[in-house]
Amino acid sequence: MKILVTGGLGFIGSHTVVELQQEGYEVVIIDNCSNASEDVLEGITSITGKQPLYEKIDLRNKSDVIGFFSRHPDVEGVIHFAASKAVGESVEKPLLYYENNLSTLVYLLQQLTRKNKAHFIFSSSCTVYGQADEMPITENAPVKPAESPYGNTKQIGEEIIRDTCRVCPQLQAISLRYFNPMGAHPSAEIGELPLGVPQNLVPFITQTGIGLREQLSVFGDDYPTEDGTCIRDYIHVVDLAKAHVVALKRLLEQGNEENYEVFNVGTGTGSSVLEVIRSFERVSGSKLNYKVVDRRAGDVIQAYADTSRANRILGWKAESTLDDAMRSAWKWEQKIRS
Repeated sequence: MKILVTGGLGFIGSHTVVELQQEGYEVVIIDNCSNASEDVLEGITSITGKQPLYEKIDLRNKSDVIGFFSRHPDVEGVIHFAASKAVGESVEKPLLYYENNLSTLVYLLQQLTRKNKAHFIFSSSCTVYGQADEMPITENAPVKPAESPYGNTKQIGEEIIRDTCRVCPQLQAISLRYFNPMGAHPSAEIGELPLGVPQNLVPFITQTGIGLREQLSVFGDDYPTEDGTCIRDYIHVVDLAKAHVVALKRLLEQGNEENYEVFNVGTGTGSSVLEVIRSFERVSGSKLNYKVVDRRAGDVIQAYADTSRANRILGWKAESTLDDAMRSAWKWEQKIRS
């Protein structure tokens, strides 16, 4: 069974390709390498013993998307990761994000709705909830006005899929709302490869730990939390990848109750910035150079998932601890800097 993974050379995409191949699926990757490297193919192949098919395509080119599906009419399912994801950059370049994240989704769905049956997993985000009123966040929490163009593309993306599913019963879709992915494959063959200054906390921690960055800035320690720092739900990327495989199987086996469903994907536990730093210090055995600075505009105080719906309906549960995920991230950082 052939599965298309868009953005399959990226952080979450590459780990999902590994899990799919280990479950026996034939995988074809589309990536334009704007935020990834073709070297990742070697890591995937090293882990699984099989190189996935790969086409370097920019999904913004509608004719290329049409051409792909004409060459691969046997694609049974699509997991769609390909999107720009830096919140700050989206504020500076909103049109780039709307083009990159929305036109590509539309072009894919146009091709899928021409099939007799199509199965689609969408890479969404907990950013759709904004500053939630209650913790943990359930799938029924209100979707609030987005804090950034990036967040807005995830909200609009979900709306596009929902509206399409309403009129195209042959399209079966699930949106997975991620919390905070971190870590790397335990083999250290693939992991997170941020271009330039990392946007996420964990790669900034590991880069500081290895000496690439002088110091980590902790943005505020006066929030109404136990230690004053912001709280997030950090999920091991391998657990997250496995959630995609489980969600896809639900659609392929016709186990879904509706043709559009939404699930939170997290650990169900919130960890503060200082707790994440302490985790790094435990697994690395060294102190991290960090400094508390002023709050950063737009930071949500806390966000962690109620995962009971995914646990119950998908039969999926995050298995790795914060230390497990941090240990794999540190192992990956050491490998790529050696």
